[in-house]
Amino acid sequence: MSGREALYQHLASGITTVCHCWLVTRKDGETYGFTDHDRDLTFGGHLFKAASGLSAGALQQTTGLSVDNSEALGALSDASVTEEDLAAGRFDGAEVQAWLVNWADVSARVTEFRGHFGEVTRKAGSFRVELRGQGERLNQTQGMAYQAGCGAVLGDARCGVNLGLAAYRATAVIAEIDVLGRLRINGQTSFAEGWFERGQIEVLSGASAGMAVTIKADRLTDTGRVVDLWHGTGADLAVGDSIRLIAGCDRRATTCRTKFGNFLNFRGFPHVPGEDWLTSYPASTTVNDGGSLRG
Repeated sequence: MSGREALYQHLASGITTVCHCWLVTRKDGETYGFTDHDRDLTFGGHLFKAASGLSAGALQQTTGLSVDNSEALGALSDASVTEEDLAAGRFDGAEVQAWLVNWADVSARVTEFRGHFGEVTRKAGSFRVELRGQGERLNQTQGMAYQAGCGAVLGDARCGVNLGLAAYRATAVIAEIDVLGRLRINGQTSFAEGWFERGQIEVLSGASAGMAVTIKADRLTDTGRVVDLWHGTGADLAVGDSIRLIAGCDRRATTCRTKFGNFLNFRGFPHVPGEDWLTSYPASTTVNDGGSLRG
């Protein structure tokens, strides 16, 4: 008898011993198990803690291609979900699986929900998170868009650039952080100014280890390289933290050809007419023979 059949048979008995269990899997592979039962449960190689780490509201399940969703509440604690981890974005997009379980026989269970974390809010020692079902992914844009800029992500399979090469990455140590949050890095002046702009900083040590942030600006000064980030890392960066700088791309055809030597894999349409062409009209002072607009 399968676990689903065993649970349904148990529910049909009229006297039930059921509870809910949730397994949260972060993108870095860390897993957290929670249950609304009054004691810890174990199955599938995971421990589901009875602490107030997580509890969910009623699950809105739909048919067809509609999106299942719910909302989960939890208390912040050192033992499970911490405010620092939430602020650092370590739970962003985490996968969630929920079961209805017979706590007297955990082999009798059925999966009720599978999805991922959506918007997370923190307040007064607790957190609230939106749970989004798998149907949510169907709302994301798919396929190619006709645009002048490249539609690939630098370093992915469609792009093909190997960001592991020394020409596209460098390891450094933060020498100074000014009041505006800009990072000064000693050395690494062999790379041209702006080489890492639109790229990423990966934090290798310190409180933000494992986090990655997009680089807004990359400048060379008399005192070293200065990097400005689009946003913080959640946990504070500190002088002495080790980081890895990864080159960025502005998605232009010229950059693809000269910086990366990768024009054969360029995934944009650089000769698509712009907005000026869309609003143009015939004029007696110009040639209207159907020829190329670019001469």
